[in-house]
Amino acid sequence: MGRMRQRDSEHPQARLDHAGLASIVPSEFTSGYELIVDGTPQSHVDLDDPTHLHFEYIVRMGAVIDQLPDGPLTAVHLGAGALTIPRYIDATRPGSRQQVIEWEAPLAQLVREHLPLPRAASIRIRIGDAREGVGRLPAALRGSCDLVVSDVYSGAQTPAHLTSVEFYREVSGLLAPGGILLVNVADGPGLAFARRQVATVAEVLPETAVLADTQVLKGRRFGNLVIAASATPLPTAWLPRVLAAGPHPAKIAQGAEVRAFTQGATVVTDADAVASPRPDSSLFLR
Repeated sequence: MGRMRQRDSEHPQARLDHAGLASIVPSEFTSGYELIVDGTPQSHVDLDDPTHLHFEYIVRMGAVIDQLPDGPLTAVHLGAGALTIPRYIDATRPGSRQQVIEWEAPLAQLVREHLPLPRAASIRIRIGDAREGVGRLPAALRGSCDLVVSDVYSGAQTPAHLTSVEFYREVSGLLAPGGILLVNVADGPGLAFARRQVATVAEVLPETAVLADTQVLKGRRFGNLVIAASATPLPTAWLPRVLAAGPHPAKIAQGAEVRAFTQGATVVTDADAVASPRPDSSLFLR
């Protein structure tokens, strides 16, 4: 989720079933296109160069994915957006098999039509709720995924039922030994929501790291944090140098820093789960 801004109606649009209006517009600040949902940029895609990752949190996800062993990946993506990460994996790891679960059928159709996938890409899009969709995936995927990405937004918020320990247990069942879960979390000053999300993921996958802009990680401004988690030690030896190099310098918190970050935070359950905080629209208007 990026900055919010107003757009005109001259670009491809689709009225969504659950979350307003989606538009595809040329990017104002770089090559490629952005998917805008109700004024909030949700994705950036460069059709000429799928390895071009523009949004900061997506750059960080890409840095983690690059640490996985060489070769094709088996991946599941919860939330499609404009399919930025699936395109990146297809470009950098040919032969990868990917499944995407997207709640909004009109959004998926809009993206397919105006930001088409490469013909040879093995990317299957399934329509439905992310949590229910995990249960309907082929049985062969359970315990065999190198990567699961949870980046689901309804409008500008992650739905509550996709934030609980029960949800993360279901998702973790897809992971192969050494597989990695990536979660995009948006939060503001104080980071109460993000701290509980990190504690909740760590309850299921004990090897947990947090990647974010330093000011966001300190709770000084609203932004995106990426949780990376696995049942086995994360391959993060090169990440600090990669993140510090930019183009968007960031920090990775691991070990004792994660424990300090989550101190006092309680694990989220289905009984007390809430949606992620809604950002103040004035924060992102340009």
